[in-house]
Formats: sequence, structure tokens, C-alpha cells
Amino acid sequence: MRMAYADPPYPGCARHYKDDPNCCEVNHRVLIGTLMAEYPDGWALSTASTTLAEVLALCPPTVRVMAWVKPFCSFKPGVGVAYAWEPVIVHGGRKRSRVDLTVRDWCRCNITLQRGLTGAKPDGFCYWLFEVLNLQPGDEFDDIFPGSGAVARAWESWRSQITMFASEAV
Repeated sequence: MRMAYADPPYPGCARHYKDDPNCCEVNHRVLIGTLMAEYPDGWALSTASTTLAEVLALCPPTVRVMAWVKPFCSFKPGVGVAYAWEPVIVHGGRKRSRVDLTVRDWCRCNITLQRGLTGAKPDGFCYWLFEVLNLQPGDEFDDIFPGSGAVARAWESWRSQITMFASEAV
């Protein structure tokens, strides 16, 4: 199967990446159209809680909203309610059988610090995402906005662990 993850600058937030000359606002209508056309098996898209309604309006009705809950997060001066979760919009993924483990529609893990890029995803988030999509080691998985490279590194690590455990079970 071929699936993807997109973690673009959230709408209105490209200014936070001014050190990256390639970073600009993303047309989410085009992005979602591309995900639907090129990744019919499944995809996931991260956005901000403040832009969820805007991005969700561009998605097909078959998507599902998941949550990344951040016990440790960045508190901003003058903001009375912390931004302690992020929505993850998911479409498709491999179907689960009755014997497959059930995966929660949320994960709880801390943000990363000093990973070279604001918003770099932690391994725990990535592993949860791979489980949500029910990825298998032989699947093709594309990180559409590679940023720090954390998601691709987590994919390689996760795939090798799953393959190792599968070979030990034989």
C-alpha cells in the first residue's frame, strides 16, 4: 500500500519558518486534492486547532479527526488557554481485522525541543500515526513535508523493529 503524511506550515503560520527560504503558505485545497489523488490507500494531515474548521471544510466527509495531546507544551505569554493538542486528519488506511489490536484516536506525547525546526514530531507521535494508518513494513510511506526528517527516521526505525519482531516470531 502507498500512504502519506503531510505536516505543512499550518494556515497563516509560514512566517514562523522565515529561516527556511523554501517555506511558504500552502494551498490546502490543492494539498488535499493531491493527497486524495496520489494516496488513495490513506493519508494523514496535521493542522492547528485554530485552523481545523478551515482545513476540515476542504476534506471529503470520509476523514476522521484524531488528536495529539501534549502533556508538556509551550505556554505563550498572554494566552489564557494553552495550545496543548493538535488535530490530525486521517483518510483511509489499511483495514483492521477482528484480531488486530485497536488503536486509540488520540496519542499522548510531549513536544520535541531543539530538533532544528519548530513543530518537529516526536517518535511517539510518529509510531502512533503508523499504527493509526495500520502501516506494514513493506508499505510505501511518503513524508510530504520532510522538514527536520524526524518522520522519515521514525518510519525507518519503526519498520525495522516490526520486521525484527516478525522474524523472531517465526
